[in-house]
Amino acid sequence: MKNIRNFCIIAHIDHGKSTLADRLLEFTNTIQITEGQMLDDMELERERGITIKSHAIQMEYQYKGENYILNLIDTPGHVDFSYEVSRSIAACEGALLVVDASQGVQAQTISNLYMALEHDLEIIPIINKCDMPNAMPDEVEDEIVELLGCDRKDIIRASAKTGLGVEEILNAIVERVPHPEGDEDAPLQALIFDSVFNSFRGIIAYFKVVNGVIRKGDKVKFFNTGKEYDADEVGVLKMDMVPRPELRTGDVGYIISGIKTSTEVRVGDTITHIARPCSEAISGFEEVKPMVFAGVYPIAPEDYENLRASLEKLQLNDAALTFQAESSVALGFGFRCGFLGLLHMEIVQERLDREFDMDVITTVPNVSYNIYDKHGVMTEVHNPGSMPDPTTIDHIDEPYIRASIITATDYIGPIMTLCLGKRGELVKQEYVSGNRVEIYYDIPLGEIVIDFYDKLKSISKGYASFDYHPNGFRPSKLIKLDILLNGEPVDALSTLTHESNAYDLGRRMCEKLKELIPRQQFDIAVQAAIGAKIIARETIKQVRKDVTAKCYGGDVSRKRKLLEKQKRGKKRMKQIGNVEVPQKAFLAVLKLD
Repeated sequence: MKNIRNFCIIAHIDHGKSTLADRLLEFTNTIQITEGQMLDDMELERERGITIKSHAIQMEYQYKGENYILNLIDTPGHVDFSYEVSRSIAACEGALLVVDASQGVQAQTISNLYMALEHDLEIIPIINKCDMPNAMPDEVEDEIVELLGCDRKDIIRASAKTGLGVEEILNAIVERVPHPEGDEDAPLQALIFDSVFNSFRGIIAYFKVVNGVIRKGDKVKFFNTGKEYDADEVGVLKMDMVPRPELRTGDVGYIISGIKTSTEVRVGDTITHIARPCSEAISGFEEVKPMVFAGVYPIAPEDYENLRASLEKLQLNDAALTFQAESSVALGFGFRCGFLGLLHMEIVQERLDREFDMDVITTVPNVSYNIYDKHGVMTEVHNPGSMPDPTTIDHIDEPYIRASIITATDYIGPIMTLCLGKRGELVKQEYVSGNRVEIYYDIPLGEIVIDFYDKLKSISKGYASFDYHPNGFRPSKLIKLDILLNGEPVDALSTLTHESNAYDLGRRMCEKLKELIPRQQFDIAVQAAIGAKIIARETIKQVRKDVTAKCYGGDVSRKRKLLEKQKRGKKRMKQIGNVEVPQKAFLAVLKLD
């Protein structure tokens, strides 16, 4: 146990975590790097150049004649995957804080750092990309000293691309990161921090042994679910799984015990022996709170059960995804899914398509509101379709977030204008260093859910970094905006919006749908309504055949007769015709501007 080190890498998105992880693996001869980003093995991660999943891998390293085992857990950097980061941090004793030498400290770096400090991790600051021509290591060093209050000599300058400083980092991990504390003779306690689905072997759980020893063939049980299993195989995680006869305190590894259903494995659960169980579960695991909700429906109704199975398998690999069954008039049966943010929603949709071959329609994302009736009874509503009758509502509370935006001073004006346009309230602003400023805003979550992040990136030319955390509920004047096609409300397009935005949003939605819905044989009225009051309308003109083409000369009443006949046919058609809304119409509502 004295020679084990468990550590993770935390940084803002694109500061070089995965590249550094690859260099560490290469330096310790764990793997031969054949192509870029060995740990980001998901096709989506390679395409987008971001880490989505945290990965665990073991390295062996010799230092001053002794052999050390280093367990690295690589983590994502994007704000939508901060849940993955919190799980990795719970399984470690130390963290490498990686900061890009050309960009300096960013918002996500700070929030992940605070998370690590809450768990009392030993922080090793590293300035990465020092070989870049536009690197400013001295200024960045000042920022890190200000942030951490550490000595300058503790900061390691490195370049993950060229391998500069990698040996120094490994030595620092051995010297500075404390070894795991625990009692090998105590009852077994192991923390599950991840799980994956394997179609041949069932569900594989990844865990860290906090106390005790687990051996192959042991009878174990999961503390929270109370389910009992045989440990068919235990082992450590290298690039592949390597079976071992036993895992001792401080080790990070996996267990295969033939688990079939995904609900039996909970991330954050504790594994213990049946014969000699531990008295309590390991604490320090927060329940995930979804921020954005959207309906996910199969395009073919018979795929409903397949979609349920796909979501369950995906949930194993991504514990932040929550879902429950719901039905919609327009789309049939589907699921109301909770996501951590918009990027998370996009990734889940992509993964359903690629890994499970599921074609799905996703409705407009929204957040959950607390609705109080005249008797003071509260109901939580995730979806505008399930709103109670407006006459019974006393008031509606909507969720707020505390947003922290770090940017260069040149962009303060446009960013403030954007936040004010989203009904934000300025809390405070602080100068981080030189020309960089951190602005704090309280903003309604419903306002940032759709396009806030994209706009922030474009007005700050990519330089602003954004991070947020929930900040309670506040009463607000919200109304339900319905979209009617042919007089029929489409529940998948209805939204809850603030009074001040309703008219503008209704008008823009009607204009957009007019472009996107294909023309039919009859006129289609696209209307936006608040209750029974229509506030905007567009008409999609019918496709007509020229029925008077065969009339040459003769009395005008012949033409009129043919047109009247056509008009009656169109009227009949309109009564029985139904309008198909294409998937891109649902998505276009998200990108109205």
